[in-house]
Amino acid sequence: MNELLEGITWLGHASFKIKAPEGVIYIDPWKLRSAEPADLILITHEHYDHFSAEDVQKIRKPDTTIITTASVAAQLKGDVKTVKAGDTLTVKGVKIEVVPAYNPAKQFHPKQAGGVGYIITAGGRRIYHAGDTDAIPEMNQVKADVVLLPVGGKYTMTAAEAAKVANAIKPAVAVPMHWGDIIGSRADAEAFRAQCQVPVEIIMPEK
Repeated sequence: MNELLEGITWLGHASFKIKAPEGVIYIDPWKLRSAEPADLILITHEHYDHFSAEDVQKIRKPDTTIITTASVAAQLKGDVKTVKAGDTLTVKGVKIEVVPAYNPAKQFHPKQAGGVGYIITAGGRRIYHAGDTDAIPEMNQVKADVVLLPVGGKYTMTAAEAAKVANAIKPAVAVPMHWGDIIGSRADAEAFRAQCQVPVEIIMPEK
């Protein structure tokens, strides 16, 4: 396993847990099998496979901060920070850059819906979680050590499109996501790895 992935656990689909010196960070927690309490929860958009109020509740502490879009924030109470693409903030020592995530030519994630991805700086690494998105021009500005990219197609990029994005960003390591549940298969993850010119780790979900 690439050392930059230390503390990064894929929980299946688009869900990740990141354990860093700054704290325990979840992105799009869904279908959680275990419930280590979160310091930060980041949610990319309101679709049920990314925003699960039930899973948020499992890991939320009294002092957990949630970072999310307006449509999700409207459904939550407590320490919730509403963000949009272009925002930058630092919460609990974690720098969070909010970037666009959308489908330019499909109805699933229109740009006006306000879905986002995140670049977080934690444990001395820049980690890019793309959210549900196709390849979009704004990705040309992304600089990251670790990229977590959807490869399942239909609702997001295909494996080939995601590989082109990874090759353009040139991270130290790329991880395919958004496969193995609802849409996408191990074959998509393998196709992504085959077409990448950067190191790829196919992580298996936490059991």
